Amino acid sequence: MGNLFFRSINLTEAEAKRKRSRVTVNKLFRGIAPGDEVEPYLSQFLLVGNRGINGNDTVLKRTDGLIRYGSVRIDHRVRTATPCKNYMTTFPEWLDVQNGADVRGLETYTNGTGANAPYRFITTPRDLATYVHYDALYEAYLNACLILLGMRAHFDPGIPFQDPDVEDKQQGFATFGGPVILTLVCEVATRALKAVRYQKFNVHRRLRPEGVGGLIDRYLTIPNLQDGELKPIAPLVEALRNERLLDRVNQFNNGQSYLLPMAFPEGSPMHPSYGAGHATVAGACVTILKAFFDHGWQLPLGKDEATGRYIAYEPNADGSGLVEVLLEQPLTVEGELNKVAANISIGRNWAGVHYFTDYIESLRLGEQIAIGILEE
Repeated sequence: MGNLFFRSINLTEAEAKRKRSRVTVNKLFRGIAPGDEVEPYLSQFLLVGNRGINGNDTVLKRTDGLIRYGSVRIDHRVRTATPCKNYMTTFPEWLDVQNGADVRGLETYTNGTGANAPYRFITTPRDLATYVHYDALYEAYLNACLILLGMRAHFDPGIPFQDPDVEDKQQGFATFGGPVILTLVCEVATRALKAVRYQKFNVHRRLRPEGVGGLIDRYLTIPNLQDGELKPIAPLVEALRNERLLDRVNQFNNGQSYLLPMAFPEGSPMHPSYGAGHATVAGACVTILKAFFDHGWQLPLGKDEATGRYIAYEPNADGSGLVEVLLEQPLTVEGELNKVAANISIGRNWAGVHYFTDYIESLRLGEQIAIGILEE
């Protein structure tokens, strides 16, 4: 029925997909690009490490989750935020943040063992929200580039200087080599941020989810506003009420409000929601990586000898290590780059600071920015 509706208003299939005419529990927090719906949920670029410095260095294993960064290493494990601790669930707390109260740094973290260890692999939505709370915007994609270079991933067939050169001994380095990829995947982030800032402030100025939650809370708790200033949101409130979502939110907030619980004490950044900075940077960075690496190259994670199925990794139950999962098809560069872009972008949705459309449309904006740079 949903697809028929979108065809009736002259949307293309791709546009209808971005509108999410029908959402299932399994797809709710997944992306919609090729590879996003392939298990496991998290991209391997947020989990696995790479090998040691050379063949004689056997210290690092892929399941250690350590990325070789020159002669030092980067650990994929994230700081573990206190479980079940949400913010801005009472109106006074919410109002303080809207009025500019600086409550940054008030979140708490665990220091125990097992699932409460100080650091663990990304295991829960809150872990992913914590990652995107403090990441350098190009962090996940620089890491992905380091992992791919460490795996000796094939470059795109169109990149020159790849064949053995027995005449003039040329090989890509400052041009068409590792250094230029590592530079561009970071440099494109500044272009993406400038473009999306213009969209935020000069074009759309979309209200953040926490702001919408505040309007809904006032609508439901102050009846006099329902026929006054807040009358325009009546259809939204009724739609959410019909799905019993508002009752669940109120119950989750211990009957104190209908506000959107937030993962960050300070809530959303103090700029409009659309487009999303993280998602625009994600789209730009992964497009650069797709341009340089062979997008169909299969990640060399191995095969299970008994079943012949392909190996991938996901965190164990408490996030203390990685375990194998077996897949019918191999993971590719394109699929895992799309997935890491979705994971990071939708991690901001998990935190409560963005909408789905902020993710997908901003991803496409970032893609176009990167294409422009590559064309130059």
